[in-house]
Amino acid sequence: MDILEGLNDRQYEAVTNIEGPMLVLAGAGSGKTKVLTHRIAYILQEKEVKPWNILAITFTNKAANEMKERVLKVVGPEANDIWIGTFHSICVRILRKHIDKIGYTSNFNIYDTNDTKVLIKECIKELNLDIKMYSEKSVQSVISKAKSNMIDSSKYSITAKTLREQKIAEIYEMYQKKLKQNNGVDFDDIILCTIYILQNNADVLEYYQEKFKYILVDEYQDTNKPQFILINLLSKKYNNIFVVGDNDQSIYAFRGADISNILNFEKDYPGAKTVKLEQNYRSTQQILDVANCVIKNNETKISKVLWCDKKDGIKPVYNPVENQFKEAQFIADTINELVRASETYNDNAILYRTNAQSRIIEEIFLKERIPYKVIGGMKFYDRKEIKDIIAYLRVIENPSDSVSLRRIINEPKRGIGDTTIAGILEEANRNGLTMFEILENADKYAFRSYEALKDFAKMIKDFREIKDTITIEDLIKRVIDVTGYKQILIIEDTDESRNRIENIEELVTTVQEFSEESADNTLAMFLESISLISDLDNLENEKDYVVLMTIHNAKGLEFKNVFIVGVEEGIFPSYQSLNEDGGIEEERRLCYVAVTRAKEKLYIISARTRTIYGNTSCNEPSRFIKEINSEYIEIMKKEPVKIVKEYNFNDVAVQGFRSADVFLNSLKNIPTVSEVDISQFRVGQKVSHRKFGIGTIKSIQPEDNDYKMEIDFEVFGLKRLMANFARLEIID
Repeated sequence: MDILEGLNDRQYEAVTNIEGPMLVLAGAGSGKTKVLTHRIAYILQEKEVKPWNILAITFTNKAANEMKERVLKVVGPEANDIWIGTFHSICVRILRKHIDKIGYTSNFNIYDTNDTKVLIKECIKELNLDIKMYSEKSVQSVISKAKSNMIDSSKYSITAKTLREQKIAEIYEMYQKKLKQNNGVDFDDIILCTIYILQNNADVLEYYQEKFKYILVDEYQDTNKPQFILINLLSKKYNNIFVVGDNDQSIYAFRGADISNILNFEKDYPGAKTVKLEQNYRSTQQILDVANCVIKNNETKISKVLWCDKKDGIKPVYNPVENQFKEAQFIADTINELVRASETYNDNAILYRTNAQSRIIEEIFLKERIPYKVIGGMKFYDRKEIKDIIAYLRVIENPSDSVSLRRIINEPKRGIGDTTIAGILEEANRNGLTMFEILENADKYAFRSYEALKDFAKMIKDFREIKDTITIEDLIKRVIDVTGYKQILIIEDTDESRNRIENIEELVTTVQEFSEESADNTLAMFLESISLISDLDNLENEKDYVVLMTIHNAKGLEFKNVFIVGVEEGIFPSYQSLNEDGGIEEERRLCYVAVTRAKEKLYIISARTRTIYGNTSCNEPSRFIKEINSEYIEIMKKEPVKIVKEYNFNDVAVQGFRSADVFLNSLKNIPTVSEVDISQFRVGQKVSHRKFGIGTIKSIQPEDNDYKMEIDFEVFGLKRLMANFARLEIID
């Protein structure tokens, strides 16, 4: 086999220049894996290097296995002697031989996330700290972040300023001691221990520097500080370090990835060559034009421009819709049309910024009978926090539901252990009663957690007494508040807990929508509607399905057709990114990643109003849309909008936008439209609401591009409503 056959000029340059440091900037879909595998083959066959003198590192086992399989096809069985693996798998191989130098034995255990939580919880208890204030999840997150920045327990203790940080420093120190006592290392320690051994044992460092004469690293833009130091140590002697990456696809800062590693490669390795792979083999030129338009606005970059030979593609489509329901319906209608035109469901991918955005799309897909699969996450109603809150509602509606009761009796933690729960179930079975009936009479039984059981039963009874006198929305909010479920997640303060809070708030939005849309908006009917969604056939078993995932999870994948949803200010880019150094630039790189997943058709969608996390807001289209040249995108006809006299809409017509130029230019200087003439309302005025009835306006306050109104309703009491969505009628 001719190793160099089929390589373009830039790929050829990257494969054949094997001496000295080299950075390959590989744009999306530019054939970087081909370059890596053919370079390894070239080193083996043309330079007669021994396979064990080559080290190839990537980030996932899947990528490592794919690389190994490709090299095997090119060079045969000798590829088995190459060290190909992830950073962690390579380091474990080194530790098995040398970990005794830091006081461990070679049969050490690797602690996964759950193991570390158990050990951290043990430390918290031994230090007599409040588990609610210092939950194992939040402490684990802090320790892992410290290790990513190479801050050990001693250094963390010195820099700890607040009382909380000082206590976490104590936990951190005890945790590390217990790890060593147990002859265990956690995931972060695998790389840190390897670095420590190499830095403090010259003979070991010399051995591996001599062994790995040629080092190749994939996805270099995703490396963190420890990974950079490890590679730098190993490549120091021969300096044959070859890294492949794309600064425009650096999207993992929240995991500790440091984009400066790739941006500063030429400074870190003087004399380094740089090769740019800009020819794309995945997408049409029309799609690449959109990607290039967006990414060129980043200042922190090494510039490159993607191009391809596919010039006859279809223009990407931008559809500005009214709300998330029309967004989901547009996607469903488009996919159904594509399938009728002989395409398949799995030709299509829906990409969003956060998992909570999937709910409305899932519900519309279920109604339209479109098979789908959520990747990198669970279906909305299958998520733990959603199932927990719904279980509370089910027990409130039907205390005989022992399955739901068992789920929530100790969620959040109340000190009711598995032994006690088993005892309650046993007594219920023995006496022919429900578990809740046993709880109501817990004083008759010798349960250890008597007080906790009594309090739980009273809480459920209190909810049952008010459930028919308040709205479902108010009931679910009280459940979330009184149980302390949300508060525990707030205290945890981890990425996972924040995501769960967002999902809970999205569930509140579901209840709000149900209340507005259903004439029979009782708790029983709401639970029935949820069951109908949850109990449909398991679509994951379908071979042909639409894929739903976050953009982060889509990196490295490709699809014939891609729908990017929620492309609005505050959603994408996220509000959080506005206040972070480099946040907008990382969001823009995320947009670039999303666009370049598409091979043939690309749809970008924004909604003028969106209800998410329990809040309804009017959103401007994302700045990323404004950055796309109008000639590169087809804008669907905008629905008629209500125009308020004082706003200047330039050349935007009521019946729709006459051209892409008019629409894109108008986005840059027009505030969001307020649909309600607020001057017709005044404090003290009586109004009528279709759900809450008659009430009196107590206050009117401007908020964003809307007005927040406090209204005291005769039956439902004080409510806070947004003027644009309240649909109030004046009755006096």
